[in-house]
Formats: sequence, C-alpha cells, structure tokens
Amino acid sequence: MEIRNFCIISHIDHGKSTLADRFLEMTGSVASRKMRPQYLDSMELEREKGITIKMQPVRMKYKDYILNLVDTPGHVDFSYEVSRSLAAVEGAVLLVDASKGIQAQTLANLELAQKQSLAIIPVVNKIDMVQANVEEAVKELAELLKIEEKEIIKISAKNGTNVDKVLQAVIEKVPCPGIDSGKPFRALIFDSVYDSYKGVVAYVRVFDGEIESRERISLIAAGVEGEIKELGYFTPDFLPRAKLVAGEIGYIATGVKEPGLVRVGDTIVLKGENGSSPLAGYKEPEPMVYASLYPEDPDDFDLLKDALSKLKLNDPALVFEPETKEALGRGFRCGFLGTLHAEIISERLLREFGLNLVISSPSVVYKADDKFIYSASEWPEQAQKSEEPWVLIEVITPSKYMGKIMELFSNTRAVFIETKYMSKERIILIYEAPLREIIVNFYDKLKGVSQGFASMSYKILGYRPSELIKMDILIAGDLEPAFSKIVPKEKAYEEGKALVLKLKESLPAQQFSVALQAVIGGKVIARETIKARRKDVTGYLYGGDYTRKRKLLEKQKKGKKLLKEKGEVRITTKTFLEVFRG
Repeated sequence: MEIRNFCIISHIDHGKSTLADRFLEMTGSVASRKMRPQYLDSMELEREKGITIKMQPVRMKYKDYILNLVDTPGHVDFSYEVSRSLAAVEGAVLLVDASKGIQAQTLANLELAQKQSLAIIPVVNKIDMVQANVEEAVKELAELLKIEEKEIIKISAKNGTNVDKVLQAVIEKVPCPGIDSGKPFRALIFDSVYDSYKGVVAYVRVFDGEIESRERISLIAAGVEGEIKELGYFTPDFLPRAKLVAGEIGYIATGVKEPGLVRVGDTIVLKGENGSSPLAGYKEPEPMVYASLYPEDPDDFDLLKDALSKLKLNDPALVFEPETKEALGRGFRCGFLGTLHAEIISERLLREFGLNLVISSPSVVYKADDKFIYSASEWPEQAQKSEEPWVLIEVITPSKYMGKIMELFSNTRAVFIETKYMSKERIILIYEAPLREIIVNFYDKLKGVSQGFASMSYKILGYRPSELIKMDILIAGDLEPAFSKIVPKEKAYEEGKALVLKLKESLPAQQFSVALQAVIGGKVIARETIKARRKDVTGYLYGGDYTRKRKLLEKQKKGKKLLKEKGEVRITTKTFLEVFRG
C-alpha cells in the first residue's frame, strides 16, 4: 500500500481538530462508540481550553493507501511543535476559517511549510456558518498561494461536507515518500514521551532502511545506545508491530531510562552502522519569556527536577536551569516561547506531577554592558548600559478596527513600520516593539479592541539599547524576589502602581494591615495597603458603660499592632498565578 504523510496547519481555532475527527470517522480508524470531539487532543488541559497543545500523529487506512496524519497546534506559542511535524511529512492541509479569513498564524505556518517544500492543499472551512464569507476567504487564499480559486476545497468539517475531497487531494497531491529499504536504517526523532517500563518512547519518521523489534540502536548525536523494547504505529494509541520501514511514521521504545539522553532531532541508526550520516535535525528554539519556578514544599525540588526533565521530552521548547534564592530556596529558571506556554507548563506540573509551585512574574532576557545576560531577578545594580529584545509584529485585522489597534500600540513603545492591504476590508499592520511590551496581556487586549477579529504573530529582531531599571516589591516590609522585574524608566510608576494594585486584589486580608510597596533603590514609587481583617469584639455586650467597649477595642488595636510587628504574610501559589497572568 502506498503511503502519504501529511499534517494540518492553520491559525488557532480554525477547525483542525474537528477536521481530524472527520478523517478518523471516514477512515474507520476509531470505532464510533469510542469517538468523541477533539479525539486527538488527549490532554484534559487541551479539552478545557479548546486548543491543541501537542502534535499528535495517527495512522489511517483509506482506499488502497496508508495516510499518516500529524495534527498540529495553531497558537504562536507552540510553533515549534508545528515546525517539527512539518519535517516528518511531505504535504500539508492549509485550513482557513471562512468567517475569519487568513490570520497571522496562517501566514507564519504557511511560511514554515513552504521552507520545507511541502505540497500545500488549500481548504476553506466552516462554510456552514451564518457569518461565513466564503467568496472572500477563497479569494484571499487564492491570491496568497497564486493559484486559481477552483483549486481551493470548500468544506464544513463539523458536518463532514466535502471532507472526502480533502482526503482525495492528499492522495493526488502529496508525493509518496521515497522508499529504499536496502539502505542502512535511519530515523528522525520528532517527538518523545517517557514510560516507566519502556524508557523514552521516540516518535520517529523512518527515512531509510527498516528496523525490527529487539534490535539494538544508537543515537548518533547523543552517542547513546539502547535496546528496543517495542516499536509500532499510532492508531492513535500505540499499536505494536514487528518492524518499521522507510517512509513510515511510528514509535520506538528505546529502553533508555534517562530522559535527558534522548533529544528531539537526533537520528536513530542500528548499532554497528555508525557510518550512517545524521539526518538534518531541528534548529533549537529560542526562549522568548523567562520565569522562575520553585516548589512550594522545598522537599519537592528533586521531584520538580524530574518532572521538568520528563516534560522536556514531550516539549523540547522548554529550557530550564537550576537557581537558588535566599527567600525561595532551590528552584529553576525556565525559558518559554510565550506566556501561554509558561501557563501550560505550570498547569501540567500541577496536574501530572502534583507539584504546587511559586512562580515569578514573566520577564524577558536583557543584556548589560554588552557582555552579560540577566533576568529580572538577577539585575546588577551597577549596570549602566542595557539592551532588550525587540520583535517584528504583524497584525491582521478588519480595516474598521485599525484606529483602535493603532491606539493600543501607542500605549506601548512600539514603532509603526507600514500598512499592507489584503483586500478593501482587511489589512496587515506591521510594527516593531520591545518584546516585554507584548508578552503579558497584549494579545488579550488586541482581541478586546477588535472584538476577536484581529490576530498577530511576531519574530525576534535582535537586541536594542534601552534605559531600564530594576523594580522590587516589598510586602509588609519584606522583599519578595519573585515579583522583582525590569521596567523602562519612563513607565516605572505606571507598572509599579499596577502591580501593587494586583497584589492588593489577590492577597487575602490578614489579622493586621499589610503595606504593599513598589521600590526602586530606596525610593517607594507606589503603595497600597490591605486593611486588617476586623472582628466585632464588642458584639456580645449589651448596654453598659461605653468605656468597657473602648477597652476591648484598644486591646484589639494593640494586638493587631503586635501582629504587624511579628506577623508574616504567606503568599499562596494561587496568588502567584493570578499576578503572573496579569
């Protein structure tokens, strides 16, 4: 049977998972009694948020063909998942929502697919929706791909309309992978998970040769050897098979028990065939956002270390290194591709490993004196020259929201570059801006001012000079390092005021008043106070001399003053997360 390897790419919420559901039903890959919406989104977190977080491969049989599908995420924070899936396939279904048209991540994912020289199958989805503008979406997509409008397939993934035409287009347009089983075995690892019995389970695309179970393997780049515990296909569950051959997508349980020894992008060969050259791997992703993670219970440090190692197997965009702070103990400084990525990792650590965490405010990486790189919590007081990362931002929006979006950018330090017109109704706004201005809440604000119709993507431009200062937060007079952050000098008061207000809303009232202060050096630039929790100590008194009530009130006052001097404010994980989310 001939093989076709393909993936689905699009902007977030354009219907990738629903289309994958229809593929599974049409090919009979999943029994109808087991079928559920977003079938390939296996994590509870994906179902709750309604988004795909992890790529998921599945092998399907359709007519006389084997179809290997890789479902991919659509959010910009998980673009590394998309890039890895593209390297394992020969074609991509480019999906566009008929009610929203081409969006920012549509363009970004298309660019990634074109760099891999993949066959592109253009599809307009959600044609059944009342607000769908099918003609406009088809016209935009045809102009983008420089093709005729009749080449674009119009479907409703929800209702199954014309979905069979997409599968037929995959068979006709996606090339069959070159197969030469006579060559030495080579397979590329594009993802992996950890199993306590099987060790690291590598998700692979086999490019050359074939492999049978119980053989010994070598990972070229890592110099690691292992004995295969199991191999097989994704249906989408693991389905053990006797061998994998060139052109197929499957899994290999390596038997390697140390997660850090197996990396995405490594080439697997048979032991003794070390003359095989490694396959082109993946460019290491560059973290955009940093945050410090500390276990709420210091005894959980080793558990956190092990959990991060196992998550990195499944999410190689995560980077981490140990750090120690006097107030927080031992933890890890972690790099993420964005704030949603950071939130997902913290949620997975809680749900999958039972770890309650203290999480610092997100920050970007800054350069000082052109030699050293610092995070917000490690800023040297003596640093005079500093640089911060800037990004190029592309916002796609209906033209009627142009004024509000430009006003939103005017409240940042962004620099307008140009406006491009996709049609009379839709434009692309291009800006350059400091990364720190957009990593927290900017996307939500953009969605708010555009009533959900605008989308954005960004890429790093490099570092540029900036006047930055470190702002600390004092809670009841004690420094809380997790909330320290670097801010532009001209926005210090605004950001300090916003942070102490957020803390006032998030922290529960104590038996004593709590001062919240934003401080630069020795100067307080913003302050809020959480009033003491009060109890009516005179409530049980009826009548009598007022002086008796007065004595009780004075006694309460003295007690609260003593508590204020000796009391300590405990900051819960919930508070850290609320401040972190902004």
